[in-house]
Amino acid sequence: MIIKTLVENTSLFETLSCEHGLSLYIETSNHKILFDTGASALFKENARNMDVRLEDIDLSILSHGHYDHGGGLKEFLALNQTASIYMNEHAFGDYYSEKMDGKKQYIGLNKNLLPNSRFQFVGKEMQIDDELFLFSKVESKQLNPTGNQFLFKEVDGVLALDDFTHEQNLVIIENKNTILVAGCAHKGIVNIVEHFKHKFGFYPTHVIGGFHLYNRSTNANESSEFIESLAKHLKQTGAQYYTCHCTGMESFTRLETLMGNQIQYLSTGRVISI
Repeated sequence: MIIKTLVENTSLFETLSCEHGLSLYIETSNHKILFDTGASALFKENARNMDVRLEDIDLSILSHGHYDHGGGLKEFLALNQTASIYMNEHAFGDYYSEKMDGKKQYIGLNKNLLPNSRFQFVGKEMQIDDELFLFSKVESKQLNPTGNQFLFKEVDGVLALDDFTHEQNLVIIENKNTILVAGCAHKGIVNIVEHFKHKFGFYPTHVIGGFHLYNRSTNANESSEFIESLAKHLKQTGAQYYTCHCTGMESFTRLETLMGNQIQYLSTGRVISI
């Protein structure tokens, strides 16, 4: 399996631009997958420079209904004429972020894309095939990102804290590896990993995605105590972690100090082989 980071907040190369967003190209033995599309059309430009033919993608996964993960959907639909896009049934909800001045900013998807027959709306879970599985409705039991208190959803004209029912996670089973891919882990990466463990009876061999340890609205990171507890739990799973995007570089550096090579960072342009 090959995973190429098309878009992330940082970049390894001057020839590849970056933005606040996430997009991964994942090539397995059976599939060519686009996991999220970043915040804009940038993923398309970087894909071209990284020798990824988006026209050949056979399916796409959207992790949740925020613009920094689905902002490039329109461009992908225009470029690729056949791939289905799997997203949670609540992905096109009305989602907002509270800024430092108290104002609420819409951060949801472009609703002008609806309806579209290529959108496959997923409920609690879905087995796509023997290799791919999707799940959502993770229970927020422990180590939940504090930045969630600045994220909202609108229901019947009333704003309430987002419960992230629109967030889903991808499981890839290939050879002896089980890879768990999350977008922002708003439900808490520990809760997501434990949900996987409860579902499958074992921990994943690899975990990839943002951990939402940095709050962009307030420019704040999680506390040292939070990071220490998180690192302790992640270490005991035995999985290899690759993080990015909303984890934040300060939080990653602290995790790396505690976890060593068991956690690595995926900047734009990074290619890993599993």
